[in-house]
Amino acid sequence: MSQTRFTMDEVLCHFEELEDPRSEINRKHPLVSVVVIAILGVLAQANGPTAIAGWARIHAEFLKGLLPLPHGIPGKDVFRRVLCALKPEVFQQCFANWIQTLRQDAAEATGVDEPTFAVDGKTLRRSHDAKKGLGPLHSVSVWASEYGITLAQVATDEKSNEITAIPQVLRLVDLKGAIITIDAMGTQKAIAKQIVEGGGNYVLALKKNQEKLHDAVVDYVIEQMDNDFADIKVRRQTTEEKGHGRLEKREYIQMPAPTTLPGFENWQGLATIGLVILTCLRNGKETTELRFFISSLPLGVKRFAKAVRNHWGIENTCHWSLDVTYREDESRIRDVNARENMAWLNRFTLSLLKQHPGKGSLIMKRRSCGWSPHFMLEVLAAQQS
Repeated sequence: MSQTRFTMDEVLCHFEELEDPRSEINRKHPLVSVVVIAILGVLAQANGPTAIAGWARIHAEFLKGLLPLPHGIPGKDVFRRVLCALKPEVFQQCFANWIQTLRQDAAEATGVDEPTFAVDGKTLRRSHDAKKGLGPLHSVSVWASEYGITLAQVATDEKSNEITAIPQVLRLVDLKGAIITIDAMGTQKAIAKQIVEGGGNYVLALKKNQEKLHDAVVDYVIEQMDNDFADIKVRRQTTEEKGHGRLEKREYIQMPAPTTLPGFENWQGLATIGLVILTCLRNGKETTELRFFISSLPLGVKRFAKAVRNHWGIENTCHWSLDVTYREDESRIRDVNARENMAWLNRFTLSLLKQHPGKGSLIMKRRSCGWSPHFMLEVLAAQQS
């Protein structure tokens, strides 16, 4: 128990210097206690201020032994005011050291020294308010696929603003030694440069938003395929997977990027181009899809294939969990700050659950946090008794 108590002290210290945005009049509850209870409440399946306050009342004795609460358990209005008043970028910054510790521990536990950081956007579909002209929250986040950790998040007003949000969210992350994967919207020269200068490598999807480059890559690959790659170095890998009534075959093909590509010299670090041929057989019907990529990775198809597959993890593991385990897509929180702060708490607590060594499902672990304060402390400490 002493180790768990030390962990709680470490949790509290992250928020001690967080500036309290509330008026000093009638300020009864310490900000650090309000924030930590919010984290614990979200771990225990609370989805907003009312639910956080309700969970806290039920576990009042546990919380009073854990946190400074001179005036008892805060009410729902306290949690709502704090979540609405805290600036999301300031709030998120408090977690930086905590996330860095999680990342270091995960690297040691997994043995992965070149992680894949998948960058992608997600929309909270019911978080809009038409009367106030407020669109749904769309945020871009960085997901460390092998570690199961969301490293950073930046909100945007519209999906088209991902181009400006991606550089912002990448600035919040230590890119050194990582492979950064981004969908076609993030295939921009400035973003490639930012990644390379940050000490990382990139694998960027290529579509018609980079029309000249896309068409040139397609033409080049087809030309080499017609010649069975006789004139260039090429690396290939094929995988097959069965499940959910379908057979999926993926062929990964990687080759050096020719210097004749349009604007080649403007893509910092550009070294290879890649092709993934996905063939899916389901109910006797076969479909084929081709996906093209540019990358700073040298020839080595296993690294390329791993990066491409791990990128899908942000959808299959992170976003799917947020929608199914957290029911995030049903959130009706419509305050600009509060909905972003809750989205961050969802991602951070998902990261904590992912680090817990127990074999139970995420849904069961989250339920267990609500049932058992002892199990919740295990999750915070990333250990199992």
